[in-house]
Amino acid sequence: MSDTLSLLLGHHSDRSFRDDPVDGAVLDEIVAAAHQAPTSHNAQHVSLVIVQDAETRRHIAAIAGGQPHIARAPVFIAVIIDFAKTGAALTLHGKEQQVHHHLEGLVAGSVDVGIQIATLMIAARASGLGAVPIGGIRNDLAALNTLLALPQGCTAVTGLCIGHVDQPAAVKPRLDLSTYRHDERYSDKDIAPAIVDYDNRLAAHWAAIGRMEGESWSASIAEFYDHDYYPGVAAAFAAQGLFTEKE
Repeated sequence: MSDTLSLLLGHHSDRSFRDDPVDGAVLDEIVAAAHQAPTSHNAQHVSLVIVQDAETRRHIAAIAGGQPHIARAPVFIAVIIDFAKTGAALTLHGKEQQVHHHLEGLVAGSVDVGIQIATLMIAARASGLGAVPIGGIRNDLAALNTLLALPQGCTAVTGLCIGHVDQPAAVKPRLDLSTYRHDERYSDKDIAPAIVDYDNRLAAHWAAIGRMEGESWSASIAEFYDHDYYPGVAAAFAAQGLFTEKE
């Protein structure tokens, strides 16, 4: 098995970081790797805001609902849908950008943000660092966009903590592969029993690492997916001039 596959199969989310800084040259390499990642139409409508200032990271931790690892990790990377950049390209040709008003723009931008996060995580872990993605910034996305001084046409979507690991996280089990891999046609016949089995395996995992308060997977999903758990996202996007239908 290649080193890359071993790295991917051993994925885990580290939340225990030392506070010593990430070497600047290493950080530059991680960013350069993400910069090479693909984007729809080669639009490159993604940008990063690298936050190393401790006070700003404490603000971001509070915005994300009080996640201490954001303040502790020496680097936080906000991943941005950036249609200000593509808008400038259209201006050069005397045109007015429309992609940021349509669902396809949201889908394309979000997909490319996901590719960026994956690339950043792999690059960080390949460099001997730990990483954890942070969706919790959408808890108060308007506040984060303001904190990072994002212009119209831009919004943060997610973020990433990277740093030197203090206590490595365990690899978390996943749902059975049959719920993920579908050959030729999608099939849901084994999903319900697989969820019951996974709930039991995840409970054993929580017990093994001493996290006795850990919820089952189905209970955790039910807690979030029965309501709009980040209700300010649509308004935050609209405030940045993004994904509002034009009359």
